[in-house]
Amino acid sequence: MGTNAALTDKPPHLLIVDDERSIREPLSEYLEKNGFRVTGADTAAAARTILAAGGIDLIILDIMMPGEDGLSLSRFIRATSQLPVILLTARAEDTDKIVGLEMGADDYVVKPFNPRELVARIKTILRRANTAGVRQEAPETQSYAFGPWVLRAGERMLVDKDNVAVPLSTGEYNLLLALVTHPRQVLNRDQLLDMTQGREADAFDRSIDNQVSRLRRKVEPDPKEPALIKTVWGGGYTLAAEVRRL
Repeated sequence: MGTNAALTDKPPHLLIVDDERSIREPLSEYLEKNGFRVTGADTAAAARTILAAGGIDLIILDIMMPGEDGLSLSRFIRATSQLPVILLTARAEDTDKIVGLEMGADDYVVKPFNPRELVARIKTILRRANTAGVRQEAPETQSYAFGPWVLRAGERMLVDKDNVAVPLSTGEYNLLLALVTHPRQVLNRDQLLDMTQGREADAFDRSIDNQVSRLRRKVEPDPKEPALIKTVWGGGYTLAAEVRRL
């Protein structure tokens, strides 16, 4: 797990994982000039070693690398922690973006990218990560049972009836927490943005509709006919299930 940089005097610690030195080193220098601490890794194996030591707050991860690729490493990161991940991709096809986000990444940028845009995205994601759960005032030890699922707020973990964990990105977790703490209430998009991202939402944010779609693929038996997270036309979304606090 990463340190909560907002609660310390230290600047956020970023890990850049990219096999291309010509990208990794200039980007590290630029981010350091913008107030971040930066560690670089040229392989997924090197990144795993750094992550095992702890202290990382956010990962910038290249998709295309020799050996273990970025999508595989992203899947490992999401299964073992809640560290925010931004994927770097040289391909702009929508399928690449969707696959990356399905692996639990919080955002992506397409090479070549504007480093100022990357800094803006990093700051937005770190703000969300550092305030997650605070805005919704959910007790850290609270668990919420709905349908065949249990959301463990303290562990930021979703488990099924067999106690098998389902990986959630930071955005998916925040959205699901908003829904389970307001069951059977219609929450419009503005309310959900406020609960999950605050009024700091900007042009780089993914839409609530996209987050709902991704979350449905994980919790619904048939995402095309959702039984838990229902759309209220013209209104927003509602969790159509009884929620028990454990």
